[in-house]
Amino acid sequence: MKGEFVVIDGRSIELNGEKNLLEVARKAGIDIPTFCYHSQLSVYGACRLCIVDIEGRGVVTSCSTTPEPGMKVRTNTDEIRAIRKVAVELLLANHDQSCPTCSKSASCRLQSLARRFGIEQVRYKRVSQPQELDKSSHSLVRDPNKCILCGDCVRACREVQGIGAIDFVGRGSHTSVQPAFGKDLKQVECVNCGLCASVCPTGAIIPKSEVEGVWKAVNDPKKKVIAQIAPAVRVAVGEMFGLAPGTIATGQIVAALRMIGFDAVYDTSFTADLTVIEEGMEFLNRKTKGERLPQFTSCCPGWIKYAEQYATDMLPNLSSCKSPQQMFGSLAKHVLPETLGVAKEDLVVVSIMPCTAKKFEAKRPEFIKDGVADVDFVLTTQELGLMIEEAGLDFSSIEPESMDMPFGQKTGAGVIFGATGGVTEAVLRFAAEKLGAPKYAPVEYRQVRGEEGLREATLTVNGVELKFALVYGLGNAQKVLDDIRKGKSYYDLVEVMSCPGGCVGGAGQPVSKYGDASARRAKGLYDSDKMLDTRRSQDNSAVADTYKDTLGDVGGKLAHDLLHTKYKSRKRLSDSDMELLSGSGKKKLDVKVCVGTSCMIRGSQHLLQGLMEHIEDRRMSSCVDIKATFCFEACDLGPTVSIGDKVIRKCTMQQALDTLDAELAAMGAVAD
Repeated sequence: MKGEFVVIDGRSIELNGEKNLLEVARKAGIDIPTFCYHSQLSVYGACRLCIVDIEGRGVVTSCSTTPEPGMKVRTNTDEIRAIRKVAVELLLANHDQSCPTCSKSASCRLQSLARRFGIEQVRYKRVSQPQELDKSSHSLVRDPNKCILCGDCVRACREVQGIGAIDFVGRGSHTSVQPAFGKDLKQVECVNCGLCASVCPTGAIIPKSEVEGVWKAVNDPKKKVIAQIAPAVRVAVGEMFGLAPGTIATGQIVAALRMIGFDAVYDTSFTADLTVIEEGMEFLNRKTKGERLPQFTSCCPGWIKYAEQYATDMLPNLSSCKSPQQMFGSLAKHVLPETLGVAKEDLVVVSIMPCTAKKFEAKRPEFIKDGVADVDFVLTTQELGLMIEEAGLDFSSIEPESMDMPFGQKTGAGVIFGATGGVTEAVLRFAAEKLGAPKYAPVEYRQVRGEEGLREATLTVNGVELKFALVYGLGNAQKVLDDIRKGKSYYDLVEVMSCPGGCVGGAGQPVSKYGDASARRAKGLYDSDKMLDTRRSQDNSAVADTYKDTLGDVGGKLAHDLLHTKYKSRKRLSDSDMELLSGSGKKKLDVKVCVGTSCMIRGSQHLLQGLMEHIEDRRMSSCVDIKATFCFEACDLGPTVSIGDKVIRKCTMQQALDTLDAELAAMGAVAD
């Protein structure tokens, strides 16, 4: 097609393989408006805003029209402008117009187009009735009153993630987007990745804010509030203050957090280095024994929940390592209370993440011990930017400051975790030395880098062949899982990230006007890696000291207790469940939690809440009858929980969950 042209608004534009007229126009610097077009999703053509006038054909949608040589196209005739204006007015008529208080206000495409088309009033009456917000999810808030039915969220969830947790429901004027059977997001297979929120052009789906809780903690004199900053945040938060994607702003973030009132600021890259060492040793042990391969990475909570729902046969292949976020929280709550002179329950850990699924992860019962969560709050990059704005700080003029030590020390390996392929490359930097590669051999493994959603790489390290798959998008993960099951593919290590491009493309990152924002952020991380003197996790002296002074041996008992976990099936229905559903009735498991005064002060309320959330998350509510009760006549041995015939004294959350799952498995009931 090279050397062939179309004429758009009087300008000749050369064709170079573009799949539609919309892409040709944008290449020429003509911004044709659209709500429902995303280059990585199927063409939908619902919003009708991208219409153009083709000589001899009339008005057509540019997103669904293939460019042909000699076409003469006009993009802004009076007729087209009038049609677009009416379309936006009709959307506004049924739209919740609380724009000043909407969290998407600064980046709302509907608001932007209303301003662009000069809409000063809406001439049409509202016909839809206000609907309740869905706040059930720990990660997302769904506001149907702001939905414009563009379908971006539906296609992203189905086509990129392969889940379909939300879809169109109803017909005609009663059409809406919602989870199946009118359920809340928490009740369906949503993995909390937030891709729906990142593609939504309005405020219909947004990350769930925890800003108010953090402000309250910061202003509580009894609390010591500390922050951990994820790698991908440092190359994205600057976009909210006019900086280009990929600009490294670590020092300004640290200074801003201290000015807001945080008592200490640490780097999640420190525990990324810990993850590399623990996961790297786990991988080498498996490779040596030829057991449970491929090993799947466990850093992405969206992927973990997906595996628990759809790949339960692969759960033994998941690395047992916690994510860097949860490793930090666990280690901080173990070490810092004594260091900072504060009670454990008064140490508040705030994670600043590019990810919405991290909010869900922090509230998993596995990561809450005796009523104390390892991570108390999770803020997205967007929420951090809003806090900086609310504090009245001029981000661009803030003098950079250094992280607090020792958990502020990191290597380049920990920093590149935020880009797709980064975890694998970091593990390779560790494993290569263990396999006998020279200590000062090159540390960059560009074979595992790239922007494709599914990549393979094979490397030979000191005579040992290692094969990798690198995946982002859970739909691509499903393809890899299917090939592994069928014996079509063999890998030693599979890295899975839910978000396009890895964490740099997380749903909590700023909404960017740049189509290549994720790639530019990833480049920022690799540039940061190059600028650091230490680029391999095993060379982090603070990590070495942590093992020496606190953790003991790599993979040892305390290291395993603090840094590792296990995952369980979240399948909605198993074969035994079908038998139960088809029978005359279900036998219920009796669960009782004492909430007497003595047990309450020992954490029984937390146990009750955690068990109820676990039962709901696992879809077991029809199989379990859980009650708050008193009294078990053993006040000095509380908290006390009875599960079936078993009575557990001094019960911990992990004991309760393990016993519950064992009893349910024994009776063949694991889902509603």
